[in-house]
Amino acid sequence: MTDSAVDFFVKEGLYAAVVGDVLDQMGYVNQFLPADVRALNDRMVVGRAMPVQLADSNRIRGTGFAKLTEALDQLRAGEVYVASGGRVPCAAWGELMTAAARNRGAVGAVVNSYHRDTERILAQDWPVFSRGSYAQDAAVRSVVVAYRVRIDIEGVDVSPGDLVVGDRDGVLIVPQGIETEVLERAREKMQAEDRVRAAIETGVSATEAFNTYGAF
Repeated sequence: MTDSAVDFFVKEGLYAAVVGDVLDQMGYVNQFLPADVRALNDRMVVGRAMPVQLADSNRIRGTGFAKLTEALDQLRAGEVYVASGGRVPCAAWGELMTAAARNRGAVGAVVNSYHRDTERILAQDWPVFSRGSYAQDAAVRSVVVAYRVRIDIEGVDVSPGDLVVGDRDGVLIVPQGIETEVLERAREKMQAEDRVRAAIETGVSATEAFNTYGAF
């Protein structure tokens, strides 16, 4: 089954910055995840959120994996694994999780934490966003307590099915209920910005271009 919003996003060549601008204009001014959550490679991610709640843990290695593997096994095609929670620095994503998610048809992972196995993830050529690489194991420090639930990532609400958009400029969440309007307005803004750039490249001043096209 195709996802019309994702198809539209890809067809129109939209990107995180222009979508974020439109969300601001609509009053949704807190939709970007923390700036430290960055792309591991140059792969863009566009898909449906499968939120995962993490928490600090001191369980014996291996005994906290039950809900982690369960969450991975419940991923659906077109979904993005979006995880946050806990305060102990450790790797919430790695090589085997990447392989499992890819095999399920998921389209990316976004963790408000760290990743490890960097080279082995890069070899799989799959979108991963994190706060950076840090090999400290999550097995005795973090645990999945719930998945496919509404979560909060430092003030950003993420609900199951929300549209996740991530590129080298950051990751943002588009609430599912407004996505059609957001994407259409983003296309219009991008087209206006293209006209502004074309005018500037012919010698028109930035002020005149802005006054003419209403975008900058």
